[in-house]
Amino acid sequence: MRHRRKGRTLGRNPKHQRALLRNLASALFLTERDESLFDTTDPTLPKPPKVKGRIITTLAKAKEVQPLVERCISIARRALPHQDAADRLEPDAERGSQEWHTWRESPEWQEWNQTVAPVVAARRRALRLLGSKEAVQILFEDIAPRFEDRSGGYTRVMRLANPRLGDAGTRAILEFVGVRDRVRRESIRPSFDEDLAEDEQTAAEEETFADEELPEAEDQAEPADEVPSDETPSDEEEPAEEEKKE
Repeated sequence: MRHRRKGRTLGRNPKHQRALLRNLASALFLTERDESLFDTTDPTLPKPPKVKGRIITTLAKAKEVQPLVERCISIARRALPHQDAADRLEPDAERGSQEWHTWRESPEWQEWNQTVAPVVAARRRALRLLGSKEAVQILFEDIAPRFEDRSGGYTRVMRLANPRLGDAGTRAILEFVGVRDRVRRESIRPSFDEDLAEDEQTAAEEETFADEELPEAEDQAEPADEVPSDETPSDEEEPAEEEKKE
């Protein structure tokens, strides 16, 4: 029985498991790098990702690395208020200048140092989890401010229909939320009152049109009923003609 053995081994020993998850999490954060750092002509520079903020791996690996990614984002997000307070205390002088050295020896630097201490601790903790300074920098500068008002659920896992070539492993997408979200629209309830009003208005217009046509039809039908008396013989003349014939 697997009591107290939470998680997936992924066919690797514990050290290899930690290295795999660390590399997958760093790879997801590094897809958000600046586009100027990618160059297809230079083989020494990293290749640009097909889609920013997304990696494709197996379903088991995606589910296993998702908690690590979300933990790192939560650590960086909780350090944002301390970073904002430290930025307000830091002077605008260039580092190494006389003004900066004066501030460095003043009590204001002590206050800034105490304010920025939680941020430094958070960065060191994230570096211990990810193992990449560049990924930590992207995490704290780009990704954490994006999810400042979100308390959790920063990533999603979507299973792909086509398996991986070779071993037919189930593939999945691990990506950040908020970029390619589905837009849910509320259905509009049909209003039957408007349809009834339109039907009544159409019926009233038809009745008005029919009433306007009726007098014209009556005026055209009256001359057809009038027949001159000279052309139609009367009933009294018919017996006299019959007597002559006899």
